[in-house]
Amino acid sequence: MTGTPCDDRARLVALLHALPLAAVLVDVDDRVVGANERFVRLFHLAGRVDLTPGAPLGPIHDAVAELYAPPYRERYARPHAEPEAPAAPAAPAGPAGSEPAADPPRPLHRAADIPLADGRTIRRRLEPIRQQGRVLGTLWTAQDITANKRAERDLERDNRALSELIRHRSAFAAAASHELRTPLAAILSFCELLADPASGELTGEQREFLAAVRRNAERMHAQIRDLFAATTSSSAQLQMEYGWVRVPQLLERAVLDRSAALAEAAVFTSLTCADGPELWADEHRLHAVLANLLENAAKFTPRGGSVSLTAGPGPTGWRIEVADTGIGVPAAYREEVFTGFVRAPNALHGGYPGTGIGLAVSRDVVRLHGGTLTVSGQEQEGTGAVFAIHLPYAGPPGIGHPTGGPPGAVAAETARGGAA
Repeated sequence: MTGTPCDDRARLVALLHALPLAAVLVDVDDRVVGANERFVRLFHLAGRVDLTPGAPLGPIHDAVAELYAPPYRERYARPHAEPEAPAAPAAPAGPAGSEPAADPPRPLHRAADIPLADGRTIRRRLEPIRQQGRVLGTLWTAQDITANKRAERDLERDNRALSELIRHRSAFAAAASHELRTPLAAILSFCELLADPASGELTGEQREFLAAVRRNAERMHAQIRDLFAATTSSSAQLQMEYGWVRVPQLLERAVLDRSAALAEAAVFTSLTCADGPELWADEHRLHAVLANLLENAAKFTPRGGSVSLTAGPGPTGWRIEVADTGIGVPAAYREEVFTGFVRAPNALHGGYPGTGIGLAVSRDVVRLHGGTLTVSGQEQEGTGAVFAIHLPYAGPPGIGHPTGGPPGAVAAETARGGAA
């Protein structure tokens, strides 16, 4: 890079604004060389501190530290509060007229994941800027990694739940094997004995009765195997992790994630969602609920039908509806289908696969949010179903909210920062 110092500074500032991260560059005297817009938006610094070239770094540190969660404010407030690497002895000065001795080495790299008081988590990095062994300044970068941290926690929770499911499955399988399979095996053995001509001749009617007993016993064996899988699907206690959720983005991800299943079912899918306040909820669990409802809609809707997902804010919370033009739910079963292992007759007789667990778990998740999940439709079967979810903005009673302002402020600011 050649040119005047002013040209070099202008290039550095342009480079800062091109970075995909929030960044501020300071010189060796801890004075600002430049800061990009992402840095200003990420920490809400507009109008709060001086970020012009030459401004001291200290007030910027203080303003950023105010946003840290309480245990981290003093620990990461200023560079001198962080542990520094031991300074090496100064190199001896060279002969007169030669280049001055190099500065003592500084830490090569420092990074920290810091929770903010508003619920976000940022990853902050410090990178010394060197030229020919001399430290010219430090580049500070920051990135909002809240979504990554949430995904890691969701994965950990799912792993714990899977471990619990495995434990319950083993216990249930042992009990079922002893309590159910043993008597069924005896029934089948006696069927074999009765069918043996050595036990005596049977009339045609008796053979039909015996075949019916054997057929139903074998069917019960198959149902027991299905029961193992169904029981383990709902045996673990659900662990909830609440945070502010932007409903339009949640619905969009749910539809995109299930787009392959919807396309394979050859149904027309539409999404309509008005903007509105954020929702205090467990995004991971609600995503699973929407996925279950969309999969059911695709499964029970004939090819060429339609599935619609609509949502909008109301006086007390969000209302989300998944509607289809499928076989519907008979009026007499619109409450029972939310009970584990219960399926409506038209689903059973139509040969549609399923265990009757998904809706029960979905309603449990919605209730843990302080909401409701219901189903409605026309009285005539085959005219579709509408599953309606109501979720209060503030979530269930007794669940605390983080500091950091009203719903919408954090996510909106993050979204603007990511689009810069």
